[in-house]
Amino acid sequence: MRKIIIDTDPGRDDAAAILLALASPELEVLGIVAVAGNVSVHHTERNARRVVDLSGRSDVPVYLGCDRPIARELVTSEHVHGQTGLDGYELPEPKGFEKGHGVEFIIETVMSAEPGIITLCQLGPLTNTGTALVKEPRIAGRIREIVLMGGTCWEIGNITPAAEYNMYVDPEAADIVLKSGIPITIAPLDVTHLVLADSERLARFANLGNNAGPAIAGLLDYSRNLDPSRWGGIGAPVYDPCVIAYLLQPELFKGKIVNVSIETASPLTLGATVVDWWRRTDRPPNANVLYDVNVEGFFTLLTERFARLP
Repeated sequence: MRKIIIDTDPGRDDAAAILLALASPELEVLGIVAVAGNVSVHHTERNARRVVDLSGRSDVPVYLGCDRPIARELVTSEHVHGQTGLDGYELPEPKGFEKGHGVEFIIETVMSAEPGIITLCQLGPLTNTGTALVKEPRIAGRIREIVLMGGTCWEIGNITPAAEYNMYVDPEAADIVLKSGIPITIAPLDVTHLVLADSERLARFANLGNNAGPAIAGLLDYSRNLDPSRWGGIGAPVYDPCVIAYLLQPELFKGKIVNVSIETASPLTLGATVVDWWRRTDRPPNANVLYDVNVEGFFTLLTERFARLP
């Protein structure tokens, strides 16, 4: 089993990604760390515990992470995820409690494990991991890999004309992570925009005959109805599950190892990911950027794993 830590700001697609991980025996989820992003950290931590309860995995601890970016004010996205972050399907109040601060959990877990064992799955802004790298730089040499959803390659941004939301919220943290030397795989908007949850795919989830299936379908259907004209009426992208699907079946994706840098100064392009796709600079490659996916294989994987949940 691959040992992972999930760093997240749930968020409906984050919830689907967490459930995908918890339903997959190939992955040992050591803990889930909430971060401020789509909504405040008060909501994201609560939402993470609600999702853990839905999965039936009370053994997985949830930690409270950073409540704001490293160097800026927090920009949330209630206009996308609703006031709670999980609008679209009513989940019960969580039963458990957070276990402590997420940054310390990341540092202590990585430092106590054998080097090259732990993978960080980044589903939101990179504040927690960026902060952990500043507090304890030695973790960079001990992390197996970071797999993250964020940035763009050829696509335009989804929060500004230039930037994807996770990178825009905390570009300084993203800059720290991208310069850390840790092996990184990035699922940018370019690949996540290929996996659209249309009505037929949502019906597969809704008809699984368990509690989780209708919840996932309801949450993702809310996204589909936010801006039906944007996706041609087909469905909304399933962003964050791409991170977990890549860990489970990397053969579903195509990627290229290139240099990715992030803009931290310009007000016009703040948070933009500059991808040196054709090696036009001497900046060394630092990330495997995914650009294509087997769409049917992706949704087959999700349906099969979601069926294992209670």
